[in-house]
Amino acid sequence: MDDSVLKHEALALWTKGQRHQLRGDIERAIELYTKSLALYPTAEAYTFRGWAYSFQGRLDDAIDECKKAIAVDPTFGNPYNDIGSYLLKKGQLDQAIEWLEKAKTAPRYEPRHFPYMNLGCIYAQKWMVLQAIREFETALQIHPGERTCVTMVQQLRGSLN
Repeated sequence: MDDSVLKHEALALWTKGQRHQLRGDIERAIELYTKSLALYPTAEAYTFRGWAYSFQGRLDDAIDECKKAIAVDPTFGNPYNDIGSYLLKKGQLDQAIEWLEKAKTAPRYEPRHFPYMNLGCIYAQKWMVLQAIREFETALQIHPGERTCVTMVQQLRGSLN
């Protein structure tokens, strides 16, 4: 089978895995992502398998999957953001920052406002209020009206008084 057919089949399995994951069937999603990767490794399948692992509390495995995704396609921004968010969950704020900054500049990334939101959360936790506000406001420029960002900007501005 040629590469284009394998890639098409792999992406179909990845899409099916996404549907299972969104329904909460994490085990089946992981199986489908794994089958997809066996056919044709993609950054998407590695990233989403990592995301599924994170639902199981397997943050180190999730980070490893994201690093594999980056090795396959360094232009794909999602795994950079995901590593940052997993490190944030682990309380490793300073380590998370560099990954989230990389996500901001990745050429191929949606939803683009997520790394700004995550950085805003980190800076808020570090009591770097003005920097947190800047990150949330940038996220709002990209995704106007995003409720979490609106709320955080209001709360952070209120803390300055």
